[in-house]
Amino acid sequence: MTATKTLTADSLIAEYADDIAFAAEEEQPATTVDDFAAQLRDAIRNFERAGINGGDELENAATYLVDAATSTNPTEQAVFLKKAAKGLAYVDDMVSELRDMV
Repeated sequence: MTATKTLTADSLIAEYADDIAFAAEEEQPATTVDDFAAQLRDAIRNFERAGINGGDELENAATYLVDAATSTNPTEQAVFLKKAAKGLAYVDDMVSELRDMV
């Protein structure tokens, strides 16, 4: 039986921060929800300029992460985090495509 990894805002940031910082042209990866959401929005602009699709999903992910961080309801937080994770699912592919262009 495999252990289920608990989904948290911190775990999502840890998983995607380096790639999003690259796409946002930031020197340091974000470590907080607000900074990560800001870097996501900067990355979206760069993806759009490069003609890479997926910005809407990333915008939704940023919103869901902020909503999860501000919610006090654990069930609601879990829903927001799942939705954020779904929106971030293609970050690896998007960043790979961007790296191939530079």
